[in-house]
Amino acid sequence: MKQFPVAIQPYTIRKELAEHYEDALRKVAAIGYCGIELGPPPKGITIAEQKSLLDRLGLRVVGTHAGFDTLDFDPDVYADYLDEIGGERFVAISLRFASKADVLEKAAKLNQLGERFRQRDVTFLYHNHNWEFEQFDGEYVLDILMRETDPSLVQTELDTYWIARGGADPIEYLRKFAGRAPLLHIKDMEAGDEQAFAEIGEGVLDFVEIANAAEQAGVQWMIVEQDVCKRDPFESLAISYRNLQKLGIMAQG
Repeated sequence: MKQFPVAIQPYTIRKELAEHYEDALRKVAAIGYCGIELGPPPKGITIAEQKSLLDRLGLRVVGTHAGFDTLDFDPDVYADYLDEIGGERFVAISLRFASKADVLEKAAKLNQLGERFRQRDVTFLYHNHNWEFEQFDGEYVLDILMRETDPSLVQTELDTYWIARGGADPIEYLRKFAGRAPLLHIKDMEAGDEQAFAEIGEGVLDFVEIANAAEQAGVQWMIVEQDVCKRDPFESLAISYRNLQKLGIMAQG
């Protein structure tokens, strides 16, 4: 089984980052993570200072992750940031879909944005939640989006938890989008009707099989995110880190 470099998505520590930015990043690095999905720094910190801090901590920016209710944004703003911070991937999230026509319209927009990012040597990815597993004409939104977008312009950042929460199989979707899924968000799910978020290895998802499918799909980075933690979020990140080590999934160093 391939061992993957593992990053974090800092939504897990959003409160801590907002209150103590540098200290929060130091704690992530101290756990052992080697990558992070990160956007522009807060007011008072320049991008150059952010990059210097990340370099000292050994945290590589594996992508910039931003949410949009629409797709009306300027790709050059994010491409400029990625140029300066040393990243090469941009991930869009948080679309909602009112109809199949709306899905098709947004797929066309994703292609346009993908071309804009391609011109800047940035890989453009789309990140799913569970609402992409609503159906129009008997077909999941995510399947329509990926069929209607050009793989050379629009890649995917699949999310194990949200696929399962949507009633589908993360392993099946890794196989379905093999070659189109360079980043994978990994989240576990507690047993029971609540389907609460869980630390990796503490829930019901089979991450050994997910890792095997990820290897075949060409995943380059796994990214730990836990939207809601019942423990201190740094403790949750540490538990996920240790369990990934125990499972033999995480690359060392």
